[in-house]
Amino acid sequence: MTIDLIAHRGFAGTFPENTTAAVTAAGLHPEVRTVEVDTMPCADGTPVVFHDARLDERDDGSPGLTDASGVVWETDRETVVGAEVLDSGWTVPTLAAVVEALPTGVRLNVELKNPGSLDVRPGEKLRGESLAAQRELWAPFVARVLDTLDPLDRVLVSSFCEAAIAEVADRSTRRTAPLCGPETVEAGRAVAREHGSTALHPAKEAVFSDPGLVGRAVGAGCEVNAWTARTWHDLKRLREAGVHGVIADYPTLTLAGGR
Repeated sequence: MTIDLIAHRGFAGTFPENTTAAVTAAGLHPEVRTVEVDTMPCADGTPVVFHDARLDERDDGSPGLTDASGVVWETDRETVVGAEVLDSGWTVPTLAAVVEALPTGVRLNVELKNPGSLDVRPGEKLRGESLAAQRELWAPFVARVLDTLDPLDRVLVSSFCEAAIAEVADRSTRRTAPLCGPETVEAGRAVAREHGSTALHPAKEAVFSDPGLVGRAVGAGCEVNAWTARTWHDLKRLREAGVHGVIADYPTLTLAGGR
């Protein structure tokens, strides 16, 4: 079975993640049809491509990826886009720069990480006023992201946050994919149903522990792209589970894991 090898942050295990260099290199790989990146705003609202809330610290508390400091959405654009990633010579790009760097014919999967607030509700299925309040929080950033993505024909927008998915669905015809961890798959499926998503992005552990997950998602009209494969054995098991795509850190997994 052929699956879509999705370059996680532009193959974060091989290239300086979420940089234009990584996006271009990953997109030129012969087996890659999709490159995945993360986005959030800097202080003036410009969408930038970065994963962690802080420039100087990873979300798990480990050392940060850049030579700059501060919370991304509280930091001016010049400082953010001038921050060097992993001593690579490449800096944090704007989303617009990534759109320009993406090789022709390659799909971009944009994960909406944060709209510029600590008051987000990832992994939850919301109702009523709670959802409305979150949508209001996300709306300005989602609008800017969608404007930035306008030049691209092939885009998939993913997020752990229902409000982000809902805003994309109401504002555009872009395909959406709820992201979900092992404990939040049912919430992710509910978000997909309510907002018309055509893909579901579960953690690999959820796929491994629930043999029926892929079938149920397909039955509901969703392709399944699992994250994050870091070994050939991950790829092998996910392929055997019937997923459509594997979000992977390395471009070489298919050499041992098969296609």
